[in-house]
Amino acid sequence: MFRRSKPETDAPVTEAPSEGKGAPTPTRKEAEAARKARVQGTADPRADRKTRRESERKARYEARMALQSGDERKLPPRDAGPVKSWVRDYVDGRRSAGELFIPVALVVLIAGFVRLQWVQVGLLWLWSVMLIGVVADSVYLWWRLRTRVPELFPDEDRRGAVSYGILRSLQIRKLRLPPPKVKANGRPVVPKKPRT
Repeated sequence: MFRRSKPETDAPVTEAPSEGKGAPTPTRKEAEAARKARVQGTADPRADRKTRRESERKARYEARMALQSGDERKLPPRDAGPVKSWVRDYVDGRRSAGELFIPVALVVLIAGFVRLQWVQVGLLWLWSVMLIGVVADSVYLWWRLRTRVPELFPDEDRRGAVSYGILRSLQIRKLRLPPPKVKANGRPVVPKKPRT
């Protein structure tokens, strides 16, 4: 009842002509040896590690040189792209309270060893004003970048641009990498001539 019925006519089955594969099938021993060679790499693991370390060191050196020179083509992904370039120029073109944070922190730390009461009170006020200034400046910068970046770059990848700008504003201007292309007054930085 539920059996398949046999076809009434038995037509001869013709096989498609097989094209040759060009080489004999490798034996099991040869296939395993080839697989092990692919997994292990070269026979000397020390040489593998040494060449890998050399290539990683060279890549780090090139990225560091690109950061120091400001070469846009070789910047690491964190700093690359038109959005990050605009954020860098915007942050570098203004004065921020974050630039003064580390110098003021050093002054407070060193002057904290003075045991005069009026010095301690002055340091407390200075530190409080500095912290309030840094927070207020960071909030203002966050608001400006959140509004300007989407307007200027609607089709670009903007992830991390705001935090990138805030972190850059907290760094001392001379130590920023890539180096600023814009002065604090908005004028372009004139590159220094090499010494002869």
